[in-house]
Amino acid sequence: MRVADSRRITLTRGTGVLEGIIPPVPELSVNIRVRAKVVGAYLLCAIVWGTTWFAIRVSIAPGGFPTYEAAALRFSVAVAIIAPLGLAGLPRLKQQLGTQLWWLCAAGLINAAGYGLVYKGEESVPGSVAAVLFGSLPLVTAICAAATRTEPVSPGQVGGALIALGGITTIFWDRLGISVHQAVGVVLVFGAVVANAAYLLVFKRKARDAHSITATGVFLAATCAGLWLFSLTRGWQPLPWPLPVRPALAILYLSAVGSVVAFVCYLYLVKHVSVMTVSTLVIVEPVIALVVDRIWEHGVRFTRLTYAGAAITLAGLLISLLLKPTHVQS
Repeated sequence: MRVADSRRITLTRGTGVLEGIIPPVPELSVNIRVRAKVVGAYLLCAIVWGTTWFAIRVSIAPGGFPTYEAAALRFSVAVAIIAPLGLAGLPRLKQQLGTQLWWLCAAGLINAAGYGLVYKGEESVPGSVAAVLFGSLPLVTAICAAATRTEPVSPGQVGGALIALGGITTIFWDRLGISVHQAVGVVLVFGAVVANAAYLLVFKRKARDAHSITATGVFLAATCAGLWLFSLTRGWQPLPWPLPVRPALAILYLSAVGSVVAFVCYLYLVKHVSVMTVSTLVIVEPVIALVVDRIWEHGVRFTRLTYAGAAITLAGLLISLLLKPTHVQS
């Protein structure tokens, strides 16, 4: 008997011969590899971006780099790193000049606007408040995804996002006090949240098929240009010389790992999972950032409220990831 598309395996044991027919499962093996890559990319993005909060503070600490110039310098170094890697896919991307290339540039400029807003907002708003505000990204993404019909959103995903936001709020509850003059900063940081949701949807709708490394290079270059323009319009602040060692190492980490590696993985996620799943990264990052602060900054202490908030956050994350919309097949 013959089995279509199968392999014959011969096993010899002593003087006897066993012959068996084992059907290949290429699709299953491909799906397993893709799932493994998706999980790896998600974890890497969450861990890396959870540590960048601390690295940013190191880079702009007293004796370090000016705030906005540090952000622009971070993306300049990132572009220099990824440019040689992304050149191979650029000719193919140029063939899509009227579509994906320009949309990638638009996404990069939106990202630059988001960074400008969050840096400006954090001049008056504590980082804990910013973390809670960014915890609303899955909700903003859900609204935008439903409004633009990018993809269906389930009530479970929205509920999970609300629970996770409650958990993040619980973690930073004792540091959420803001004054009236800080209200503008809150609005600016929330504007950055909207900008993040906007460029995520641009990626999903307009540039999901672009080569990941090349697309990341174009995206980072546009972000870099936007940040330098933003920095120059505010008035140039000279960079320190000689370069301070610790802040310079922080910039290098932010560039190579926090920008190049993380955004390549991020674009891979956008191609293979829903925007709601991608947006849940901001739920994990504050928890990781708090652990990093606990390790490196001795003044940080965990309380029962911290642990409770972390548990609520992770529960909301699991609900949002597991309760996906059911697709009705015709």
